[in-house]
Amino acid sequence: MLTDPYENGTSMSDTLLPPPRLPRPAIAALGVLALALGALQSVVEPALPLLQRELGLGPSEGALVANTLLVTGAVLTPVAGKLGDRYGGKRVLMRLMAVVAAGGLLAGLAPGLPVLLLGQVLQGAMVGVLPLSFILVRAHLPAGRTQAAIGVVVALFTGGGMLGMLGAGVIADHLSWHWMFVLPTLVVVAAAVFVARLMPSDAPVRQGERIDWPGVVLLSATLLAFMLGLVLLTGGGLPPLAAAALLLLVAALATAWVRVERRAVSPMVDLRMLTRPAMWQACLLTLLVTVTLGMVTLLLPQLLAVSGDGYGFDADTTDIGLYLLPGAIAGAMSDAVGGVAARRFGARAVVAVAVLATAAVMFGLAAQHDSAWQLALAKTLTAFAAGIATTALLAGTATTVDPGDTGIATGLLVVTRVIGVVVGAQIAGGLLAAGTDTGTGLPAEAAFTTGFAVTGVTAALCLLLVRATRASRPPHPVEPAHTPAKEGTRS
Repeated sequence: MLTDPYENGTSMSDTLLPPPRLPRPAIAALGVLALALGALQSVVEPALPLLQRELGLGPSEGALVANTLLVTGAVLTPVAGKLGDRYGGKRVLMRLMAVVAAGGLLAGLAPGLPVLLLGQVLQGAMVGVLPLSFILVRAHLPAGRTQAAIGVVVALFTGGGMLGMLGAGVIADHLSWHWMFVLPTLVVVAAAVFVARLMPSDAPVRQGERIDWPGVVLLSATLLAFMLGLVLLTGGGLPPLAAAALLLLVAALATAWVRVERRAVSPMVDLRMLTRPAMWQACLLTLLVTVTLGMVTLLLPQLLAVSGDGYGFDADTTDIGLYLLPGAIAGAMSDAVGGVAARRFGARAVVAVAVLATAAVMFGLAAQHDSAWQLALAKTLTAFAAGIATTALLAGTATTVDPGDTGIATGLLVVTRVIGVVVGAQIAGGLLAAGTDTGTGLPAEAAFTTGFAVTGVTAALCLLLVRATRASRPPHPVEPAHTPAKEGTRS
């Protein structure tokens, strides 16, 4: 039974048997693994210009390197979550780590683009670690501590990304770009060994069920086509006819997947779970929140870098990194806070406060953005708000769906987060492109103002959705009124 992830409480299945005590060294090993994976995931972004120079790559090839991990991660994450539900989170996690380690070593030893891309494809499996980690903490921790633990895991993954971005340049300058991949991979391997030795095995919740392989293939193909379309649109390299054809392909694959899932005895995704308000509302809210995050992520660096007349800041790469660093720190902290806040106040309240703050910040930025500190503060506040909102939704869902659906449900939410960021960046890029001055080739100030305002409107839509879904919930049953006794029956 799926309960509402917006409310405090736990599912009935969490109260049947107390979970075994999870040793602290096992928790520490899982945390180090998340930290190392986050670092490995993020080293490409700051080092992309260096990779393009070293390997002789053009802009389109550089974009392919930057987006390959994102695409494969979105495709593999729900599959990893489903396999974790079926075979046990620890068992699937260890096999996934072997794939990630092979990818990291391949990328580190890559002599050219083809091997580097293959390494990035294999590294994309790391995104699937998140739903598998959620399966493990739910299996081994009491329900009250599960939400906080999920927040900590996500925070360490995000914090590792920050370390990777800060350390990639240092490693590349003092050693070589190859070591950017090799060093985090070695930490991943060591942490995975400790997780294997210290983490108790979890019993498969869906033991005995067959895997719906046609559903797995169709869902993976649908996500792959969708993510490739988003990446190509973001890069501006997709003609209108090709975009329409890709849209039709995604629709056809999604339709085929739904038909297969309806007929499957043990479907990849229980469509009844997706149709329940608790799940689709969590997915929709996650999408809207991460769309705002994606828009902010693209708009602020662009405004900091532009050297326009009276509105740009002409900041270089180092300066932009320093301006955005507080936001990266706030994002990492917010993931840990989000799980605790969801447990204390409920995910609905956390999301409402977060999107209200985001809307206020972005409308304020649309009205006033003539100082760099305003942009740095806006990035910090919006990153913190997005982090607590999405982590609260993840934690709420992970602790209230049926234990056998933990991996697939959280996997779908993780994928929704990735899609939302890409869609937000695409919308912001389109707004800036539409407002570009043909003479200077730079976006006009009005384009940034419009982008900030649209981001604020998107956040306000989240708040309206929270209120609307709350209003649509059925009221508590009213006790029938006592009817007066008929005359002649009184004693």
